[in-house]
Amino acid sequence: MEDRLPSSAGGVNEGPEFPSSTSRWLSELKPWLRDILLAFFFAVLIVIFVVQPVKVEGTSMQPRLVDQERIFVNRFIYRFSEIERGDVVVFWYPRDRSKSFIKRVLGIPGDEVEIRRGSVFVNGARVEEPYLDPQFRDQDSFGRRIVPPGRYFVLGDHRSSSNDSRNWGFVPRELIYGKAVFCYWPIARAGRVE
Repeated sequence: MEDRLPSSAGGVNEGPEFPSSTSRWLSELKPWLRDILLAFFFAVLIVIFVVQPVKVEGTSMQPRLVDQERIFVNRFIYRFSEIERGDVVVFWYPRDRSKSFIKRVLGIPGDEVEIRRGSVFVNGARVEEPYLDPQFRDQDSFGRRIVPPGRYFVLGDHRSSSNDSRNWGFVPRELIYGKAVFCYWPIARAGRVE
């Protein structure tokens, strides 16, 4: 008995098949598609759990942040580091937790804070605030207070129009959910939030 290889209908063996240009193109495209989908997946995870885009509403943080500006808030940073004086934080408003506020931390737990004719004093020393615009300062005073454990004293940079710790008290730590890190829109104002 003789072994025979199957042949085409015409009786001639055509030899090895070569992939068509379409299937070759698809096979080269698959790794790219996989990489793009993975990058998109990780980008979504980062946006959901680490960095959140936020729109600034209001003028209380002028001149650094203006109304309708878009910023990124790092929601993950305070899981590994402490909130520090000077941080621009985003938190749930203590009197209405459906609203978010953005302010600058001036007093951390244990600090003694006081405002004398518009100048902030922390632990008896005057705080230098180069981020303040003289036209947004006020001349108000705020009596000496000790920041309780687990609470923060926050102020807006536009002192004459800011609704902040001078009005409603200290912010509990559990209401602070992120740190403003980067302004991305408008492009002309893009840069780190300091």
